Amino acid sequence: MSITYSTHARFGRNPTPMSRPILGLGSIRYMRLDHLSYAAPTDHLADVVQRLGSRLGAAFSDGGVHPRFGTRNFVLPLAGGSYLEVVSALDHPAADRAPFGRAVKQRCSDGGGWLGWVVEVTDLPTLEARLGRSAVEGHRRRPDGFDLKWRQIGVKDLMEDPQLPFFIHWESDAAEHPAKQATSDLRIVKLEIAGDASTVNEWVGASNGHPLDDVDVEWVEPIDGEIGLIAAHFATSQGIVRVD
Repeated sequence: MSITYSTHARFGRNPTPMSRPILGLGSIRYMRLDHLSYAAPTDHLADVVQRLGSRLGAAFSDGGVHPRFGTRNFVLPLAGGSYLEVVSALDHPAADRAPFGRAVKQRCSDGGGWLGWVVEVTDLPTLEARLGRSAVEGHRRRPDGFDLKWRQIGVKDLMEDPQLPFFIHWESDAAEHPAKQATSDLRIVKLEIAGDASTVNEWVGASNGHPLDDVDVEWVEPIDGEIGLIAAHFATSQGIVRVD
């Protein structure tokens, strides 16, 4: 499927690999892809959700609102413990104040498309120490009233260098993780990332050269100097589907 929005513009900039200092995180024994974020302008949100769901043969659900970030999302739980979100910026001051809100808003202003990929971490204090800063609190108020909570770090780095993932540490009970609602074998099997493998591997602490243990990564040449997540491959009941 090709969504009609731009897929390669990133935050109004044209960063190049190795243009930022490398912040090695050391050796992380297991790096799990937590979720992928796809940004959609508010006036196209429902259309993007419908078309992605139709292409993948599954239905998204309303995830609710991120009050601290000025954003909202729709969520598709996937097998393998990950999920796909379509996120949009709200007309709210938080979208201009919080880094995640700014990232979503800028991506949407560029036409929408893949925002980035997110890696789960369990040892958050060690990660914070190595980055020299603290993670920020995040929460999403679901339509059922439950307040899903986590901490995240690295969004500013994503904005500076879109090939990099940011990191999430869940604080709510594991039973409330968005992927727990998966009802099929639909899963992410591969990511296409335009960028520099060594930069990303150093960032996530991938001593074995593989940034993720549960999903393949294919490195592709930057397009017109643009780097970042280019496409995701999903294993569906109808075969492999590439979403760019």
